Amino acid sequence: MGDMANSSIEFHPKPQQQRDAPHAGGFGCTLAELRALMELRGAEALQKIEEAYGDVSGLCRRLRTSPTEGLADNTNDLEKRRQIYGQNFIPPKQPKTFLQLVWEALQDVTLIILEVAAIVSLGLSFYAPPGEETCGNVSGGTEDEGEAEAGWIEGAAILLSVICVVLVTAFNDWSKEKQFRGLQSRIEQEQKFTVIRNGQLLQVPVAALVVGDIAQVKYGDLLPADGVLIQANDLKIDESSLTGESDHVRKSADKDPMLLSGTHVMEGSGRMVVTAVGVNSQTGIIFTLLGAGGEEEEKKDKKAKKQDGAVAMEMQPLKSAEGGEMEEREKKKANAPKKEKSVLQGKLTKLAVQIGKAGLVMSAITVIILVLYFVIETFVLEGRTWLAECTPVYVQYFVKFFIIGVTVLVVAVPEGLPLAVTISLAYSVKKMMKDNNLVRHLDACETMGNATAICSDKTGTLTTNRMTVVQSYLGDTHYKEIPAPSALTPKILDLLVHAISINSAYTTKILPPEKEGALPRQVGNKTECALLGFVLDLKRDFQPVREQIPEDKLYKVYTFNSVRKSMSTVIRMPDGGFRLFSKGASEILLKKCTNILNSNGELRGFRPRDRDDMVRKIIEPMACDGLRTICIAYRDFSAGQEPDWDNENEVVGDLTCIAVVGIEDPVRPEVPEAIRKCQRAGITVRMVTGDNINTARAIAAKCGIIQPGEDFLCLEGKEFNRRIRNEKGEIEQERLDKVWPKLRVLARSSPTDKHTLVKGIIDSTTGEQRQVVAVTGDGTNDGPALKKADVGFAMGIAGTDVAKEASDIILTDDNFTSIVKAVMWGRNVYDSISKFLQFQLTVNVVAVIVAFTGACITQDSPLKAVQMLWVNLIMDTFASLALATEPPTESLLLRKPYGRDKPLISRTMMKNILGHAVYQLAIIFTLLFVGELFFDIDSGRNAPLHSPPSEHYTIIFNTFVMMQLFNEINARKIHGERNVFDGIFSNPIFCTIVLGTFGIQIVIVQFGGKPFSCSPLSTEQWLWCLFVGVGELVWGQVIATIPTSQLKCLKEAGHGPGKDEMTDEELAEGEEEIDHAERELRRGQILWFRGLNRIQTQMEVVSTFKRSGSVQGAVRRRSSVLSQLHDVTNLSTPTHAILSAANPTSAAGNPGGESVP
Repeated sequence: MGDMANSSIEFHPKPQQQRDAPHAGGFGCTLAELRALMELRGAEALQKIEEAYGDVSGLCRRLRTSPTEGLADNTNDLEKRRQIYGQNFIPPKQPKTFLQLVWEALQDVTLIILEVAAIVSLGLSFYAPPGEETCGNVSGGTEDEGEAEAGWIEGAAILLSVICVVLVTAFNDWSKEKQFRGLQSRIEQEQKFTVIRNGQLLQVPVAALVVGDIAQVKYGDLLPADGVLIQANDLKIDESSLTGESDHVRKSADKDPMLLSGTHVMEGSGRMVVTAVGVNSQTGIIFTLLGAGGEEEEKKDKKAKKQDGAVAMEMQPLKSAEGGEMEEREKKKANAPKKEKSVLQGKLTKLAVQIGKAGLVMSAITVIILVLYFVIETFVLEGRTWLAECTPVYVQYFVKFFIIGVTVLVVAVPEGLPLAVTISLAYSVKKMMKDNNLVRHLDACETMGNATAICSDKTGTLTTNRMTVVQSYLGDTHYKEIPAPSALTPKILDLLVHAISINSAYTTKILPPEKEGALPRQVGNKTECALLGFVLDLKRDFQPVREQIPEDKLYKVYTFNSVRKSMSTVIRMPDGGFRLFSKGASEILLKKCTNILNSNGELRGFRPRDRDDMVRKIIEPMACDGLRTICIAYRDFSAGQEPDWDNENEVVGDLTCIAVVGIEDPVRPEVPEAIRKCQRAGITVRMVTGDNINTARAIAAKCGIIQPGEDFLCLEGKEFNRRIRNEKGEIEQERLDKVWPKLRVLARSSPTDKHTLVKGIIDSTTGEQRQVVAVTGDGTNDGPALKKADVGFAMGIAGTDVAKEASDIILTDDNFTSIVKAVMWGRNVYDSISKFLQFQLTVNVVAVIVAFTGACITQDSPLKAVQMLWVNLIMDTFASLALATEPPTESLLLRKPYGRDKPLISRTMMKNILGHAVYQLAIIFTLLFVGELFFDIDSGRNAPLHSPPSEHYTIIFNTFVMMQLFNEINARKIHGERNVFDGIFSNPIFCTIVLGTFGIQIVIVQFGGKPFSCSPLSTEQWLWCLFVGVGELVWGQVIATIPTSQLKCLKEAGHGPGKDEMTDEELAEGEEEIDHAERELRRGQILWFRGLNRIQTQMEVVSTFKRSGSVQGAVRRRSSVLSQLHDVTNLSTPTHAILSAANPTSAAGNPGGESVP
């Protein structure tokens, strides 16, 4: 501590210097100095550190921190650091206010038309025509003054109902936004980082990092703040999110020590001292330059639109990161760079466009017929002339016709669809949280319901990821359980303890259990934990060995990566020589061994023949028990002969084998049942693992992925590649199609193999339907496969930040059963939307036909504009709430997945829709034309303008609503089940809404009066209406009796994009998807959009900077590394050149070197 006190005295020799650094607050560096330091790179940075601080430890002294012990964990000091150097937090963009959302909801075209019509109607109703008689019976029917004055009510009522619709929509958007924010902050809180405080390793939330913290960086991390390296082992960083360069940058304390926030650690490990956080970090600076507010965004958007697409085309290679920002995703639905539209949204948009077109045609015809009828009757048959003073009266009629037309349109357009989807997804996402599924992209939820294949990792997903050594081969003896320490030669034991303790990440430890009787806690890499546990079982301790040789004394470390599949550490011996310890997959490491220790601990030659014996007698039996085999070896270099450390193959060769151990990772007890459920639900589970084939097969059999007597394939990565590649080493889809349908286990696979398999299954067209693939992954190298899959699951506990970035859903408990729950929820979303469609389309068909025929025959729609809007409100907003929140049941897992090409509206649903429509139309037309005789009341047909509401039309309206209410209960089942009440009480929302709607309907009819064109009904009339409504349920049973198979004439609707469009999609892959229905709407704009897209992508690149390092950006930014891997296909340069840089495995695992994404 004295040391630190001195440094601060040296720093303020003169009071004048004190003035220069007013906010140094007793620390030896100002904020400005540190910011300036972090602007530098490489040699410049080193030079600056030397000039200003002497070396990195000098910088640590100035920041009052110790490179080994870290900060003292005292709150005052941490608080002071936050005040001086800022917090590690970038303030989020302001959410949209409720008023902005209301304004957006008002932009809806049909609503605007209605508003205009209502205002015109309002204006005209205040105009009293001069001559009563001159205009003939046109203005007749104004019995008394009160009625004439009530003309304004219709306009006002329409406006009021428009306001209702707008408020409901805005409120929904607002709550959706709020949920996103909640989700985001939850993900942010979950992102933790390892720092050293008081010499203890702690996991702290990223927002709690302060300047001066000593942070541990390791493979797979996303750096949360800027820092300077203190010590590093083979550290490589992907800085593409800041520089756009996809090459991995090698970092070391003596060459390039600058680490920047928002970049990804691709290999190795190290320690850094944090020098800039939050808005002062490189990411934060860019963020502030852009102005965190949205105003800048808006301006940029406008500017961007003026630029032309050509510029954007040239700038394409810049596309280094996708901004999956939630708010922006809402704003730019049409042109957000995003995986293609989800299956369901594609089908829905297409369906909505078709229905909308039909509605538009119907409403236009309605208006034309009404106008012609009126004109012909008034001016031709009655022979009147058009008088100037009568114009407003006539216009009033035309406005009334126009309003009728618009109402037909309003009822026809199912604007409740997007609402139903949103509600259903939002509800599911909230509930899925409880099932340990944290959904990052909303549409992943319903895509999961269509999944036909799951490619799962083995370790940690299917197994418990609590590894233990159960068998070992030491000194010529195969021990089936842990040997007694006395049975081993001290030399072997000593070498083994050192080899394990030193040659493993020092962050990996075994800590005492938290509760009495619990298992010891494993921290860090689980395989290493198993080996350290083995040392403890041999009654030795790894901690003293590590204290004797601390991490900064290690001479050279070759860290584990997916290509090496081994890890080696070099230490300097007291006599000046070197010793290398190595551990790794047994079949790889044994090939490099030339000696082995015998029972006395002496060297004995180890020839290829001996190796084959060992594989046959030791390794294969272990593997067949489902054990992972790890070989531990060493090599000595004498003092005189220091090898070239960069020539790794030379260094790690000629080894002496100390031991081979078999590590067991028991299958999770609940997995076999979960896999059985998947198979019953028509989902194929495949296991993709880096383990050897025997281990993989043994575990696959335990899980039930492979059953005895089945025809299946278990392949190793090499064999898999041999089968799918042609002579030139290129992957051929035809060859892949021969392999994947039977493939169940892919062992010893590289990340590239995983990506190849996923891409191959998705692109395949062999089966009757296209495959929808879900993938689980936890490592950085799984990124490309997670991104390529339809749904990527990342592990919440074991997963690296990079994997989480690339995923769609995070499994918070790393458990395979949670995936089954996701499937259930996904299918439930799909079904909820189908239920809603079935209900809504029935109402649409009936309402449109009634309004249309009514208008044509009686010049007036039996259902008035305001009534239509009320019906629209129940059937859109309320029904979407009621039907979209049905909880899932186990029975969902009993049917096969729908797949991509299955239509939204099945034959059964079409049968229900048309069947119910026939019943409802029959009732309504009966009431319309002979209802007055039946109830013995005045007829409401041909009533003049502004006449009081008739009981006749009120009965029609009321019956219509009653039928909808009971049909809503029918709509709960879409697969032709008989019992529609099944589980109805498990959904309180549904019951509340049905009863609530009924209550409001009573109020509207009895007290709605003029605005709702209703006159109160007697009890008897009410009972008749209810009776007809209940008839719906009976009729539903009748329809269920008709076998769907007999109705060949029924067509399905709402298919996914057809085969011909699929080819377009393949072409457009990697580019932004513009889905079929939108294509229909705007052929000409597509190119313009693509151009604009490119520009927006540039914007996004810039805005990614501001986001990618921020805590707050956790959800929004998609991993830049992966998007780079993904977008590399868009460049015109030969892809493999870039790729081999962007993906270290592509060169090794991919002889042809063709592009991976």
